[in-house]
Amino acid sequence: MFKTLQNAFKVKEIRDRLFFTFLMLIVLRIGSQLPIPGTDSTLVSSVLGQFGSGAFGFFDAMTGGSFSEYSIFALNISPYITASIIVQLLTIAIPKLEEMQREGEEGRKKLAAFTRYGTVILAVIESIAMSIGFGNLGLYGETYGVWEVVVSVFTMTAGSAVVMWIGETINEKGIGNGISMVLLINIVSRVPEDIAGLYTKFVSGQYSKGIGYSILGAVVIIAVIVAVVAFIIILNGGERRIPVQYSQKVVGRKLLGGNSSHIPLKVNTSGVIPVIFASSLLQFPVIIANLFVSGTPEWTKYFTSTYWFNFKPIADIRYSIGFVVYVILIVLFAYFYTAITFNPMEVSNNMKKQGGFIPGIRPGAPTTEYLQRILHYIVFIGAVGLVIVSAIPFFFSGVFGASVTFGGTSLIIIVGVVLETMKKIESMMLVRNYKGFLAE
Repeated sequence: MFKTLQNAFKVKEIRDRLFFTFLMLIVLRIGSQLPIPGTDSTLVSSVLGQFGSGAFGFFDAMTGGSFSEYSIFALNISPYITASIIVQLLTIAIPKLEEMQREGEEGRKKLAAFTRYGTVILAVIESIAMSIGFGNLGLYGETYGVWEVVVSVFTMTAGSAVVMWIGETINEKGIGNGISMVLLINIVSRVPEDIAGLYTKFVSGQYSKGIGYSILGAVVIIAVIVAVVAFIIILNGGERRIPVQYSQKVVGRKLLGGNSSHIPLKVNTSGVIPVIFASSLLQFPVIIANLFVSGTPEWTKYFTSTYWFNFKPIADIRYSIGFVVYVILIVLFAYFYTAITFNPMEVSNNMKKQGGFIPGIRPGAPTTEYLQRILHYIVFIGAVGLVIVSAIPFFFSGVFGASVTFGGTSLIIIVGVVLETMKKIESMMLVRNYKGFLAE
């Protein structure tokens, strides 16, 4: 990886793209610290401090702390991600949108425009709910009116649109993966704070018990992080290759075909989407309750991850039922998302048209059934992998009180984006080498 970056900096075009991406990410982090006009930092800390964990903890991690700062980028990239998921789901449900998706570049531009409109609409809805909800909790002082709400809604909506523009600009003028890069820098910005918290609790905080406890704490922390990252790399890179053989055919006087290939089915076909879906679905009722209901209702503890795996007192073990629901949702969403992104029947028909077949499997319906059966096994394995990665931070948080924001979901995003970015840079270098060879 380091060698790839070193070689990339030697190429002016790629170096300029990397520098531009870096500048855009700096702008993003600056905007995440600028407060919304009319807000007081003391009131913001007192009101939003109670939402530092639980339902809002994951949201704050995805926004890089801009939510807890109640900055102009408080919504950050979350409306865009939600709008993208909605548009992607609608392309399956609405034939007209599915037809646009198949139109090529022009169709993708239209869908991108729908995503932008959806982002603005969602940003307006979310900012209104946050402004009124937090206003009722005293974020704007003892009295607040329509003006404070209007300013906050306008600022947060505009901020979300700017973040969306930053992501799309990185796609055009930077190294690509713009939205993923925004999400990556948001998560990474919280890592030093989390590492410092773990060091204070499990390393320096154990000095009174002896130096051996401090060393053991440091070793365990490093070992867990390395093991989780290694597991995620294996999970993201794992795939089942289905062999495909193409029959020979005569075209004119030439004999074509007869070659072999394969269909790569990734173990983690749905990426981190099932975890995000499951977390969002569990957190939604809790967020609404926190905003508009005084106090903390008892039922919200079942849906709040900070209460899972908490055995002190032992009566609190009942709240871990929420984790069981969380696991079920991850598995269901893994199958659901894979079903809308990979169509075995379409793959089977395309193979049949091109004269391809899976050795030992007849073309047509038998091939479709075979692909579906293999896909079910693979999706289940991938879903179990996601559950394991997601459960690790919840377990350590509940049992040992190790509260971190770079948990399983965040690490999946970090590792995935880094690997994808490295592949992007390597492909850019490869294309440049081809162009240089052709120019000579």
